[in-house]
Amino acid sequence: MAPLVYLVGAASSGFGKGMALEALKRGHKVIATARDSTKISDLREKGAITLDLDVTQPLEELQAIVAEAHKHYGKFDEATPEETYESFNVNVFGVINLIRAVLPYMRQQKSGTIAHFGSIGSWRGVPGAKVAPLGIDVISIEPGYFRTGFFNSGARQSTSTRIQDYEDTVFGQARKNLESKDNTQLGNTELGCSAIADVLEKHDGKAVRPRPALGSDAYSIIRAKCEDTLQLLDEWKEVSMSTDRAGS
Repeated sequence: MAPLVYLVGAASSGFGKGMALEALKRGHKVIATARDSTKISDLREKGAITLDLDVTQPLEELQAIVAEAHKHYGKFDEATPEETYESFNVNVFGVINLIRAVLPYMRQQKSGTIAHFGSIGSWRGVPGAKVAPLGIDVISIEPGYFRTGFFNSGARQSTSTRIQDYEDTVFGQARKNLESKDNTQLGNTELGCSAIADVLEKHDGKAVRPRPALGSDAYSIIRAKCEDTLQLLDEWKEVSMSTDRAGS
């Protein structure tokens, strides 16, 4: 197989660095990026091209960086950044803000229901379907817990305040568990990156999986959730089937 070109973001640590190293080990060409490329000089010494890249930079700056990467290794959409931000402001952040406004009252009265709309598009993998005819694969890797440094004290981001009501909930317990997870995770990052590269390079001859699970914990959690979803569909089938137009 001809060498591939890997453009790797967040290559200073974790899966980003692991993927860059794995791709280099396999003889591929690597463009590794980080907010401060001096922190990935070891990748440059191993043969990668390194560039400064902060994904929060304006689109024009990101395009310039990608164009620079394109100069090295060859060829690498409709909505503008403003249109995308507006969509998220309405459909994501707008919902979050509304929930943030009503939750204090619900917490106080210890009752209430929050109902919002999801989208069937998330089940169909619309982004992947959109570009599949162009020969482009889209993949969402779903890892379990790996020892990537994600839970290191200096890497974790915490909210400035914590609401006491949540401390004894499942969420509060999960937060405490995450704080004690560092260096106890099941996943081996090197093995995980090798598995990802195998999938991307289609080593088994199969098409790229849209949502590969990595790790025994990810497999168990996702399988349990899928089984729960199937049970829920069966329980609510009558309601689901009752909303179509007559004669449709």
